[in-house]
Amino acid sequence: MDTIPLTHIWQYTDVDAAFFAEHIDPWLPRRIFDAHVHVNDPALRVEEMTDERRRQHWVTEVAEPMPTGVLARCDEVVYPGRDVHRVAFGWPGLDFDVEATNEYARAECLKRGWHSLALLRPQWPAERVAEELARPGVIGLKPYYALIGRDATTRDRYIESSIFDFLPHHALEVADDRRAWVTLHVPKVGRLGHPDNIREIKEIRRRYPSVILVIAHLGRCYTQPHAAEAFDELADDAGLYFDNSAVLNPAVHRLALELFGPRRILYGTDNPVFYMRGRRTWQDRQYINHTSADLHFNRDQHEPAEVEAAYTLYMYEALRAIKQACDEVGVGPAGIEAIFCGNARRLASAGKAK
Repeated sequence: MDTIPLTHIWQYTDVDAAFFAEHIDPWLPRRIFDAHVHVNDPALRVEEMTDERRRQHWVTEVAEPMPTGVLARCDEVVYPGRDVHRVAFGWPGLDFDVEATNEYARAECLKRGWHSLALLRPQWPAERVAEELARPGVIGLKPYYALIGRDATTRDRYIESSIFDFLPHHALEVADDRRAWVTLHVPKVGRLGHPDNIREIKEIRRRYPSVILVIAHLGRCYTQPHAAEAFDELADDAGLYFDNSAVLNPAVHRLALELFGPRRILYGTDNPVFYMRGRRTWQDRQYINHTSADLHFNRDQHEPAEVEAAYTLYMYEALRAIKQACDEVGVGPAGIEAIFCGNARRLASAGKAK
């Protein structure tokens, strides 16, 4: 089997090439705009990654820092014949130097003609937020609850926070004034449908209407029950956007297309995470990640060898799920182009017009 190194432990194989040719290539637009991808310089780590920390969560185990050059090389492999643009930002955690990470992402994206979002420390005063948004190449902010404070024992110390604990009102006022893009990873174990999240998202839209608000990962609705209880609550706001990164479930993509339409959905990968090889299954409100790699989270979840031999990249599984949903809903070429490029390009241009 021929292989091409991607990043971390992942390889591109002839299985992937065949999967792309059969399921994706004839359908995928020639221009792609990845609206959710992480980049970082490994040298900017300030807290050592330990085996104990890797065991805390599957994402922690696979999310090795990815320099922009590695991203560009990997995407030449996984998107053959495509022109790929990006909205990129650093990994949102305090185990890296936040300020240096922002500068790395900004400078590298500017050099490559991409766009960047600045990680937001919620403790920054309004003046500091304005400084970050004024830097060339920066079109918005990436808040995250893990940026509230450091906790070496868990990445989810602040998962039950209010959105306004890590995206404070003074930062939103600046973002509103600058018409900045904000990619919001919602908190709460209950995900997007938690009543506090619905209420606070509606408050942001009411009080800060010029913020370009993009809800990451379809609100972390990776299962159909989570999507069914949440999407309808926000369906009537035509100015609220969603990226579909890290979502593998075609039923979730279908519901998003039915309720939001293709003009409000932006394609994203969440790479480097979704270069992972394997597939995802679902049981009610839980998802199960499968991979052929020997990782902590997968020790008791291996599937038969013949099943694992057919595994492809998670990002390809996500693309197939989006394609299936588009076919079922009847999304035509114009809507597909909007999801994969047009929407993000339009919003990024609006965000630059400060």
